[in-house]
Amino acid sequence: MNYSALIQNRKSAREFSANSVPAAAVAQIEAFYKDGCHRLLPGLRTELRIFGTEAKAELERAAGYEDFLVGAPNYLVLLSEQAPNAGVNAGYMMEDLILKLTEMGLGSCWITFTDSGRIKQALGIRSELEVAAIAAFGEGVRGLRRLRFNLLSMKNVDNSAKRQYFAPKKGVYDLSYLNAWGKQDGLDDHIGFYDDMLWEALYAASLSPSYLNRQPYGFVIRDTSITLVEMADAYTDRIDGDLDLGVVLLHFTAAASQWAGHIAWQMDASANELGLPEGYRAVAACKL
Repeated sequence: MNYSALIQNRKSAREFSANSVPAAAVAQIEAFYKDGCHRLLPGLRTELRIFGTEAKAELERAAGYEDFLVGAPNYLVLLSEQAPNAGVNAGYMMEDLILKLTEMGLGSCWITFTDSGRIKQALGIRSELEVAAIAAFGEGVRGLRRLRFNLLSMKNVDNSAKRQYFAPKKGVYDLSYLNAWGKQDGLDDHIGFYDDMLWEALYAASLSPSYLNRQPYGFVIRDTSITLVEMADAYTDRIDGDLDLGVVLLHFTAAASQWAGHIAWQMDASANELGLPEGYRAVAACKL
């Protein structure tokens, strides 16, 4: 998989054709999950369930943002055992699956949920594992109007249709700091530009989808060490926050590993000397 190209080309679909995904394509997704899907924490038990269009009626009572659920011919539901950073691992894995769907020419969309038990009951899932991530997928329909959430306040959400595809995301220099949080002196020289590995990895990270496009995270670079930092964000709950962290780690890792090979993240990294504001935390660190 050419991750850099897939990350740049992937768009979140909000409309799908009614055509079911062919059985051969579903089998390909299942095979990728078993043998190709990257795992941040390989020791965690996970399970992938794939549902057809009949799941929409059931999910409408248990998932979606502000009672809005994207209708699709198929849904991915990733189950996971409960453990530290299980949600981050789920975001990492589901985004890898979504990029595989992109490579296959299929559209996809993350589905918000707040209660694993409600999802399991709605879909008749009998498992000791918990629902960790959900995505809709199928043949995407491209249109001129897309639903965009304009978050005015916690209780004032404008979900009117806008003539644009997505809200702006933070760029490389909005997400990157050198030696300590908030410091950028010398950042240009350190990360290079365009064809340099670190710049490409940070660019891929900047394209990561997140809940309401909040992107509540950033990176601190110290010598050859890279630390992902989670920012305090009142709009993002723990489930979505963990998934967001997994997605951005997958994007960074997938792009950087094309040059650096295997990249191992140390979870719950040390925040010493990073100068983090109150409410921020060091999530994971790696060396390049």
